[in-house]
Amino acid sequence: MDIEMINQYIRAMELQRDKISSFSQYPFCLPAIHNLFDLKFHPNVTFIVGENGTGKSTVLEAVAAAYGFNPEGGTKNFNFSSRDTHSNLHNYIRLIKGVNMPKDGFFLRAESFYNVATNIDELDEGGIGPKIIDSYGGHSLHDQSHGESFLTLFLNRFRDQGIYILDEPEAALSPIRQMTIISRMHELVLQGSQFIIATHSPIIMAYPNAIIYEIKEGFHEVRYEETEHYQVMKDFLNHTQKILDVLMK
Repeated sequence: MDIEMINQYIRAMELQRDKISSFSQYPFCLPAIHNLFDLKFHPNVTFIVGENGTGKSTVLEAVAAAYGFNPEGGTKNFNFSSRDTHSNLHNYIRLIKGVNMPKDGFFLRAESFYNVATNIDELDEGGIGPKIIDSYGGHSLHDQSHGESFLTLFLNRFRDQGIYILDEPEAALSPIRQMTIISRMHELVLQGSQFIIATHSPIIMAYPNAIIYEIKEGFHEVRYEETEHYQVMKDFLNHTQKILDVLMK
């Protein structure tokens, strides 16, 4: 077995299908999960892409929760809950881990990052000693724009030898900032970090040393140029007026 795969933090996930009483109930009724047996992760970067509602975030959330992260996001030390909306999929998957343990980790959910920022402020208000926000650049994430707070997280909080599970990290970022994320992600990969990312961004998913799974009635490994996101964006940029004419008829 490749030594790089043995050393990676999360090698694969397996759906424990024998424990599922009915595949007609959510989230097991989703085609991507209904047809899932196992999923192998790249030692560096794994992308999960697909249309809205296909189950990307559900699977990512389950991996994060099974690994010990708070389902709403943050590090393993976060245990707040603003609203219990996550599925129970994490109870039905088994993670296959490597021999190495990460020194750091974070689960980023774009939709609930506001709650993470709020929890940091609340903990710092009543705490003693070093403030949590010092690890995030020293300034409240609420005092920054949504995009600035995302970038601050990448540049300040993410460190070497970490496992980072990211759900739509591009949500608040301009195209230029998404390129910054690629650069920072590459620095962290070279420092022994692993990323598992659900994204709609053709920019971010262009990171080369990665595996891309596209969800279409199941998980299918594809090349970057084969993804629907890449093809739609390329077609739109190359034939903008023609497509706009069709859309606005």
